[in-house]
Amino acid sequence: MADAPLYAIGDLADLGGVSRRTVRYYVQEGLLPAPHGVGRGNHYGPEHLNQLLRVKALQEAGRTLDEIRKEITQRLQRRTLQPLAQTAPEPLSRSLWRRLIVAPGVELNVAGNVRLPSPGKLEELAAWCRKHFVATDTDEDADA
Repeated sequence: MADAPLYAIGDLADLGGVSRRTVRYYVQEGLLPAPHGVGRGNHYGPEHLNQLLRVKALQEAGRTLDEIRKEITQRLQRRTLQPLAQTAPEPLSRSLWRRLIVAPGVELNVAGNVRLPSPGKLEELAAWCRKHFVATDTDEDADA
């Protein structure tokens, strides 16, 4: 671990694309291991960054924090039962997606490698969605 980079909480948060508060919350919730050291001397290593990126990727894939926590717990349990040679970290896959709100309560998610239609065509789609996706009173009561 002597040659491994060490990160302050702000550096880890910046590299992971989250806030310091999120890092602290993830540690509190068991999604990230506790930092090395205590107080102002605490620091994070590459294992923290890898885990943070894994949590973010799973969130972006639509997983809840509870589901992610269960998966992390299961992975840790499997690692304790397997030889170390078989526990290489899984590579993270990330992709860029665009989120378009086309009507109240309706959104369209488009992969980054898909070309969007012209603004005029997008407006036609939004108008169609506003016309055909209408919130009902029972839907609004369920949200309250």
